[in-house]
Amino acid sequence: MFPTFGLWDIILILVVTAQASILAYISDPKKKSFVIVFPFPFTIATISLGGVIDATNVLGLVSLAFFTYGVWFFYTKLRFNIVFSIIFFALVYCLVGIFLAGMINRSDFTFWVSVLFVSIFALCLAFFTPCVEENPYRTDLPVWIKVPIIAVVIVFLITLKKYLSGFMTVFPMVGVIAAYEGRFMLKSLCRQIPLLSISLISLMMTAKILMTFINPYLSLLAGWITFLFVLKLTGNFLWNQFCLEKLKS
Repeated sequence: MFPTFGLWDIILILVVTAQASILAYISDPKKKSFVIVFPFPFTIATISLGGVIDATNVLGLVSLAFFTYGVWFFYTKLRFNIVFSIIFFALVYCLVGIFLAGMINRSDFTFWVSVLFVSIFALCLAFFTPCVEENPYRTDLPVWIKVPIIAVVIVFLITLKKYLSGFMTVFPMVGVIAAYEGRFMLKSLCRQIPLLSISLISLMMTAKILMTFINPYLSLLAGWITFLFVLKLTGNFLWNQFCLEKLKS
């Protein structure tokens, strides 16, 4: 049976394609990794799923970290082919997401426990992920190849969305292309995962609380405001103050 595509599913394909294409033509590692952070895919995927935010959304950030660091380890340390590494960890993400989505309790208590756990996890990643200065690199993958790949990935996710639940919203939709485009600067992409996790958790918490009082669209908009504020503060610390100190030592 073919999946039913709603308006927001189509918008998701268009937005992710646009974000990944922009990402591809940025050469600076910090700027490239910065573009990944903006949660357009998360926002639209959440609306596509009915505007529900629960523990699966939060715990998906751990799987996202596993995907990014896993691709880095396979490609950089084990010297596996980059395409194989990306496909392998994308499939692992989906399988783990489907398995956990069927087990995780969707209560508010589980959500807040997950927030605490993933926040600590992200901070640990921030302190143990090396700060590096990597060389700029710009894409060599043509648009006519890139766009169909993105579309296929999103269509695949839409097919599985009722099984993945909140794990779908934080799947590395842009990251699948970003990992290939940034294969020579994967440490910078890994460095961005703690920042993304902490900032996105702030969005989720804000939206979760406000959804009790206002509609999901306004809740997500308020979450974006919180996200941008936390992104500014956290990004300044993790990328500038903290990294500068580590690079000096």
